[in-house]
Amino acid sequence: MKTIGLLGGMSWESSVGYYRAINEGIKQSLGGLHSAKIAMYSVDFDPIEKLQHEGDWEGTAKILSDAAIKVQSAGADFLLICTNTMHKVAPQIEESIDIPLLHIADATADVLVKKGIKTVGLLGTAFTMEQDFYKGRLSDIYGLTVLTPNAADRKIVHDVIYKELCLGNLLPDSKAEYLRIIESLAKQGAEAVILGCTEIGMLVDQTDTEIDLLDTTYIHAQKAVETAI
Repeated sequence: MKTIGLLGGMSWESSVGYYRAINEGIKQSLGGLHSAKIAMYSVDFDPIEKLQHEGDWEGTAKILSDAAIKVQSAGADFLLICTNTMHKVAPQIEESIDIPLLHIADATADVLVKKGIKTVGLLGTAFTMEQDFYKGRLSDIYGLTVLTPNAADRKIVHDVIYKELCLGNLLPDSKAEYLRIIESLAKQGAEAVILGCTEIGMLVDQTDTEIDLLDTTYIHAQKAVETAI
């Protein structure tokens, strides 16, 4: 079994989900008392969040590249960045290490392609929904059409992530808003909706809607399990 490298803490609430999903996947695949071999570095999210909203992405890249080097030094055979948003600086992180990076957008796109889905909705932070590092990868490499909510709804999605989900607060009113936004994307033609922030799956899941939801935390974790074994 290969050692899985995790770059977590963004937020730690969702990193818990990674740890659980990966170990459950290894147990299901190998049985017995098997658990995952993991080297994890969990960063302090507060300074990273401040740099994000200041637009200092090079500052975030430096922090995460330094952390990725530590994960590699701990014996990881490959690396996962346990957040969608910080894949904005995935190229800088890749340059800093010698082990492969499993990109969360690639893992998600593989699932979409296998399902035969061409048009997909995307929820996430404003950075993920509005900038090209994620949407562009899905469209340019995989030929997917990516739909995002309108500006007002993007703000709702973004604010709930940072002000509630990253703090572990799951509020019924916010869940209702997310489900309304998901329904709106489906009415625009989305065949499925990507939960493109690793905290969103804490608030809504497939039992809440008939619309196909892709939980990127689970998908990324399953890809890690496949790669490890």
